[in-house]
Amino acid sequence: MKGFFATYLREFLLLKKRFIRVLISFSINPLLYIFAFGIGLGKNITIGGKSYLEFLIPGLISATSMMQAFAINVEINIARFYLKIFEEFQSSPISHFSYALGEVLSGVTRAFLATFIILVISFLAGVKFYLNFYFFLTVFLNAFVFASLGLASAMLIKSHADQALVTNFIITPMMFLGGTFFPTENLPFFIKPVIEALPLTITSHTLRSIALYNSFKYSSLFILLVIAIISFMIALYSIKGAKN
Repeated sequence: MKGFFATYLREFLLLKKRFIRVLISFSINPLLYIFAFGIGLGKNITIGGKSYLEFLIPGLISATSMMQAFAINVEINIARFYLKIFEEFQSSPISHFSYALGEVLSGVTRAFLATFIILVISFLAGVKFYLNFYFFLTVFLNAFVFASLGLASAMLIKSHADQALVTNFIITPMMFLGGTFFPTENLPFFIKPVIEALPLTITSHTLRSIALYNSFKYSSLFILLVIAIISFMIALYSIKGAKN
């Protein structure tokens, strides 16, 4: 496990060094969405007996934790192709599992930091939720899934341009369609089953159910756990196949 701690500690120290800048950057988008959609557009809108702001924030936590966890692909890409740090990991006695776990948990850390920022903003806005162990477990599983996929994409994709394509054509559409800003029940019937099966949609539904009604389905957590394991296996496979 020393390899895991070495990998994670490097990423943690980089995050700590840029903490203020990271804190500010993680705060901007949630603030804009909350003020523009939750307070501005949704001031007089209710969904399921709750204000639109209450509806929005759990979805925003789901989407933001996804984005921040997946964003490790950019850091890894730079470290791999420009700083040649990945070559050092390859030549060191660190297993692929330890390296993958360290990188993925660094993405999870970023996701939780973004989550806590949104919760603080929500508290200051006067919005209160049910927060329990299962709420944060759901955030963890969601972040683990997308951090694993971020690591896999960093290993398989060869340029920043291609990384941007993945974000623009997969991650961003998922953010807007995965139950973040509106109920998925309103989607057309031919696309609804696909959207409902996405991990982000499952996360949005689960977090919203816990935060607003203090209830959830254990099956949703099990599905996220299975997806997290599969995603991590994909990340491991991509590391083994990566060539510089």
